[in-house]
Amino acid sequence: MRVLVIDTALGACTVAAFEDDRPLLVRSETMDRGHQERLGGLARDVMTEAGAIDRIGVTVGPGSFTGLRVGLAFGEGLGMALDRPVIGLSTLDALAASIRGDGPVLAAIDARRGQVYARAFLDGAAQGEGRALTIPDAQALIRDLSQSGRVTVVGSGATLLAEGWEPGELDLHPLPAPTAEALARLTRAAGAQAAARPVYLRAPDAAVPTRKPGQPRPLRDGAPR
Repeated sequence: MRVLVIDTALGACTVAAFEDDRPLLVRSETMDRGHQERLGGLARDVMTEAGAIDRIGVTVGPGSFTGLRVGLAFGEGLGMALDRPVIGLSTLDALAASIRGDGPVLAAIDARRGQVYARAFLDGAAQGEGRALTIPDAQALIRDLSQSGRVTVVGSGATLLAEGWEPGELDLHPLPAPTAEALARLTRAAGAQAAARPVYLRAPDAAVPTRKPGQPRPLRDGAPR
């Protein structure tokens, strides 16, 4: 199977093509912003090398609100143009899949405001759904996982969660984004109907406007605001 994968949800802009396990072309640049400016050029280079593809995998979150929407919109548009299925990929699942080996794994993304997006895995199997957790709650989850062995923490939240453990007690992999190989593997393994819809684990930071454009501000104590 020949697949194209797209990831703009976290700290990288990645486009890659694989035929089964063999990479045809991988383009990835580490960045926190500006994915929309680089995505088109990277996709052009990869598609030129890849030729015909069978399916498209795109990360759908959790992650940057703007970043994941950029990749998802691009992937869906490309899928429509090529008449190919578009597979939604969890960033937490993809981070966990970026680490080889068995045992307990916590995929953790820095969600700011003293939180991480996290999901636990044991021997490759997810243990519950992804959640937005406070740092103490995520550290408590690591302690629970440690009963099954040395815990691997992968993702941008890894260093945030390391406080309180001795050096070497946790296996830390602070990856800014999933590997292209992991994305391709999940794309091949997914069912053809895997939903490509954005995944948000908490409400967006932006506030919903309380008045329409041009509408005067409400009065307070008899005076305009």
